[in-house]
Amino acid sequence: MVRGGFAEYACAPGKALALKPSNLSFEQAAAVPMAAITALQGLRDEGKVQPGQKVLINGASGGVGTWAVQIAKAFGAEVTGACSTAKVDLVRSLGVGDVIDTTRDDVAHGSRRYDLIIDTAGRRPVRHLRRALAPKGTLVIVGGEGGDRLLGGFDRQMIRAPLLSLFTSQTMKPLMAKESSKDLEVLRELIETGKIMPVVDRTYPLAEAAAAVRYLHEGRACGKVVITV
Repeated sequence: MVRGGFAEYACAPGKALALKPSNLSFEQAAAVPMAAITALQGLRDEGKVQPGQKVLINGASGGVGTWAVQIAKAFGAEVTGACSTAKVDLVRSLGVGDVIDTTRDDVAHGSRRYDLIIDTAGRRPVRHLRRALAPKGTLVIVGGEGGDRLLGGFDRQMIRAPLLSLFTSQTMKPLMAKESSKDLEVLRELIETGKIMPVVDRTYPLAEAAAAVRYLHEGRACGKVVITV
């Protein structure tokens, strides 16, 4: 793991580095890792996404979600994005025609089934998300919120999901993304060919890092918040 967040300088191993996409500013490029790597590894490595598959990105307006909807589309999937009312227009602007407004509708109301669900929203129980999953579909859980004091939301990701997979034809996997210069090169190619682009909500100077964190905790951010020096 690269150490040195909220600092003017940081040391990083070579395996974590790649050339900046030529068509991005430095601020835009800062929004690529680790969110885009997480989306790529969730879709390609854990989800085994295939062209023509129906894919639901739950939390489509977030840092990982905005990358996930674009990468899924680049891989030829039929993408549905789920987000709150205030962020529907943003998700549609990413080329997603089918958007579920989670303020009004339930992603698991039963009428739609998906081959792959990437859940970045963090709070819905696994049993609830399974209602939207095809009988042999795959659920990839990215992170977690809520839960008890000991494990927080990770009991859902690391315990409940893998355990349930032993007793059903559906596959449920946790995702712990890993640094990869090779994956950054894959992303660079997708960015430079215009298939995917970062979504930067706001930028803050380093001196206002605390304000940036507060903005994130308010839950209003779309895409990534970038701190500059």
